[in-house]
Amino acid sequence: MIRILIVEDEIPISNLIKLSLKNEGYLCDCAFDGETAADKIADVSYDLILLDIMLPVIDGFELMEYIRPLEIPVIFITAKNSVHDKVKGLRMGAEDYIVKPFDVIELLARIDVVLRRCHKTSEIIEIAGLTIDSRSRKVRRGSIDIALTPKEYDLLLLFAQNPNTALYRETIYERIWEKEYDYSSKTVDLHIQRLRKKVHWEKELQAVNKIGYRLEVPL
Repeated sequence: MIRILIVEDEIPISNLIKLSLKNEGYLCDCAFDGETAADKIADVSYDLILLDIMLPVIDGFELMEYIRPLEIPVIFITAKNSVHDKVKGLRMGAEDYIVKPFDVIELLARIDVVLRRCHKTSEIIEIAGLTIDSRSRKVRRGSIDIALTPKEYDLLLLFAQNPNTALYRETIYERIWEKEYDYSSKTVDLHIQRLRKKVHWEKELQAVNKIGYRLEVPL
């Protein structure tokens, strides 16, 4: 699974980011100052680092100098919104630069883009009897190709990348349809019903009461 380090000294913001990422199926660690972050980076292999600039002990720009040779993708998340700071962060090697305050949906979308751009997501996924090629967007069960609509494929990939994780209907809708969830809409449920039948996941793709859906696969 994708492991992300959140380096943010404002605890409420750090907690919000961590909760949002965990709901998407990411593994998360937190550091509240640059020195602690450097220790964690030395001990753990991270796929992505979300990095504030104004940090205690070692600031984000200084920490970026340590991270850069390790070739770990970095997204700066900061209140420093001057063009000078943005250019400096990007020239230091950051993949993206997000200014606070930000929308969590935008953050999740940017994380997804960076992970795909940096090839941190697997191109071939084999799960629950299916083979999914994320580059060609082809899905097979054994030797049989399965035709899916674009939204059905996006749903399938979302569950395949987050096995055994309960995904909220709101999360599913906002990730796939990229707009705010309409609580009266049955769009998610109808698409999942069709997806279950097409890929024969009637047992694997389970409803979670008052939450949404979860793909159940053996550990």
